[in-house]
Amino acid sequence: MGFRIVKLPDIGEGVAEAEVSAWHVKVGDVVREDQPLADVMTDKATVEIPSPVSGTVVALGAEAGQMLAVGAELVRLAIEGGDAAPASAPEAGIAMTPEVATAQDAASGTPVAALVPAADGLEPAQPAPAPPSAAAPKPAEPAQPAPAKPVAPAPRPTVAPSSGPPRPPGEKPVASPAVRRRALEAGIDLRQVRGTGPAGRIGHDDLDAYVNAPSEEAAPAPAGRIARTGVEEIKVIGLRRRIAQRMADAKRRVAHFSYVEEVDVTAVEELRATLNQRHGASRPKLTLIPFLVQALVRALPDFPQMNAHYDDEAEVIRRHAGIHVGIATQTPSGLMVPVLRHAETRDVWNSAAEVRRLAEAARNGLAARDELSGSTITLTSLGALGGIVTTPVINRPEVAIIGVNKQVMRPVWRENAFVPRLTMNLSASFDHRVVDGYDAALFVQALKSLLETPATLFMEA
Repeated sequence: MGFRIVKLPDIGEGVAEAEVSAWHVKVGDVVREDQPLADVMTDKATVEIPSPVSGTVVALGAEAGQMLAVGAELVRLAIEGGDAAPASAPEAGIAMTPEVATAQDAASGTPVAALVPAADGLEPAQPAPAPPSAAAPKPAEPAQPAPAKPVAPAPRPTVAPSSGPPRPPGEKPVASPAVRRRALEAGIDLRQVRGTGPAGRIGHDDLDAYVNAPSEEAAPAPAGRIARTGVEEIKVIGLRRRIAQRMADAKRRVAHFSYVEEVDVTAVEELRATLNQRHGASRPKLTLIPFLVQALVRALPDFPQMNAHYDDEAEVIRRHAGIHVGIATQTPSGLMVPVLRHAETRDVWNSAAEVRRLAEAARNGLAARDELSGSTITLTSLGALGGIVTTPVINRPEVAIIGVNKQVMRPVWRENAFVPRLTMNLSASFDHRVVDGYDAALFVQALKSLLETPATLFMEA
């Protein structure tokens, strides 16, 4: 039997290390050629590593969530036939069972005494003690002493009551300044403490007895209720760790400020419902997102500083001509941002179809690497759960993100009367290093005007 070492391959794009985000096998599993072994994640994408041969998994090179350098041992497989790999101590992080170590020694011709992990490395396994001989005389059992007579437990001393009814109004408890200071720091009302000193004086012992005494006023737990104990620890790995790192980096390095504006979406929602009813059988279903994309396409030429990246290391602002809208999408693995590329070339129907395709690809883990990067401005929405106001975090290195909140029917004063109107808040965040507050307000007001008069969304620039 031989061994095959599968190393972490060079994934490209200058990646020197990757995180093992998930294992598809464990030690002892029999795998086939091309069967997935593990998922590894870089800054750009998640890559599936297949098995180059068929064999049995004898060692894993890392735990899920651990970083591995390119070329490091990922998996060790036992394969039938072939030359045996030279026997060597497993590298740090390699999980190897005693059976695997014995098999490796047998394949390499080394002594059967296997190497087993020790606290500071590897040391030879100690031989197991020989079983006792059947002919050896059995030592005599010592005589058991006679059982002692039970002794009655000493009576427990009674403890003087440490608390009592509140003192009458106006009567101050008697205590030294040190006791009063200690009670104040502990949040204890001295009127509830019974003093055992002269004239009911409260001492430190009385405070100790009051603190240590069980509460007599604690309500008993309702019948059938069971107290829950224990703490669940969840290791932050894979996409969740990548999201945490990106969000922390954005909040640390970007000078966020937010601007919120209420938008009357009655007209655009009526238009959306009409178009869906008329063309629902032959065209993609329209949500509000494609209309927001069209509003961005119309507004951004007048606000080029919003459609930009800020390279804070080189101190360069890169304004983009093409409008590539990131669509924040919740997936089973976490938040992803697939990119609607060149939105300026798409109409509302094409945008709707592409947004739907990208969202499904992201949720099913099928989005390509270039579909998850390169956005120049981001839209984020929680749909019906959008709340009244949000403060979205900028998708660095972008400088603006537009958050969509839930729609609410409200009375609006128009022409000397209140009328019901469907309203929604836009919550936008900007990088104050690049975008001034005045320009941010003008930009959001432009989006508001376009959405409240949706016919302008379809006018040629």
